[in-house]
Amino acid sequence: MTTMLTAAQVARGKQLLSAVQRGCNDVLLGQRELVDRCVIALCARGHLLLEGLPGLGKTELVKALGALLGLQFRRIQFTPDLLPGDITGGPILQEKNGQREFVFRPGPLFANVVLADEINRSSPKTQSALLEAMQERCVTVLGETHRLPRPFFVLATQNPIELEGTYPLPEAQLDRFLFKVEVPGVTADVMTNILMGRRRGEPPPQQPALAAGELDELFTLVDAIYLPTAVANFIARLVAATHPQRPEAPALVHKHVRFGASPRAAIAIGEAARAAALLAGRPNVDFDDVLAVLAPALAHRLVLQHSALVAGVTARALVEAVQAHVPAVGSPLPEAVR
Repeated sequence: MTTMLTAAQVARGKQLLSAVQRGCNDVLLGQRELVDRCVIALCARGHLLLEGLPGLGKTELVKALGALLGLQFRRIQFTPDLLPGDITGGPILQEKNGQREFVFRPGPLFANVVLADEINRSSPKTQSALLEAMQERCVTVLGETHRLPRPFFVLATQNPIELEGTYPLPEAQLDRFLFKVEVPGVTADVMTNILMGRRRGEPPPQQPALAAGELDELFTLVDAIYLPTAVANFIARLVAATHPQRPEAPALVHKHVRFGASPRAAIAIGEAARAAALLAGRPNVDFDDVLAVLAPALAHRLVLQHSALVAGVTARALVEAVQAHVPAVGSPLPEAVR
């Protein structure tokens, strides 16, 4: 039997989440929706990809998240000449007691929060070095596996692919990111506040918003959020409708999608919806929580046909078509999920 969180536990989780929210909003002005999605992704223990033009505050937001969570933070600046060993670390020759031996020296990937800055400026070979770390929370060098610290988050930023000197991330790596979030520009009012209150663009210093052990408490509360069968079925039907060969897919998907989302997408939506429910102060996931996280969790996992580029159809537009096409409650529920 599933035990629901009490009202006090839900209030406690919302309090912890709000503390992180406030700190992020102090750093990145006028981007409340972006901050909410970042907080949800971290509470779901997922990796996050931020895309936007240079100068919009992506790096400052990630640095603030590391400081607010009180975790070990490392930044890796991705460049075309960066090698896999530069981020994973590697063996070095040391002399000990008159004997020479190779000793593994950990790279900057060995931290709780890793900022992969401008990740799409490095070569695909270096990008792929992150795959094992993001999925298995470990790295293998010369046949020896090394565990990464827990928790472990990759918070990556990338420039739009149209800019010079960028390499598109492979689909397998995109699938490892829980969310891909586009960072929009700010309004004139927000820019005025930045000019008046941020000399040289420096954000206010951040102290940890969570004490030792509170992050683990938050993870436990998110894990305890109840996912009803009807909501889980809704997620499954949404993901199934992204596949063009499925009869339940909308016409836009049949025409413009080459490959739909994998089961990992359904898992990501479910975990993110749990965090969104706690942020909203609910002990269980509602259909609205699923819709709140659907676009950032699903759009980057769709592989589009060339016709989509020609017609100007974006992945987000396809997700909206799926959302409009799939009803919240199936009629009836499949026998297997009753």
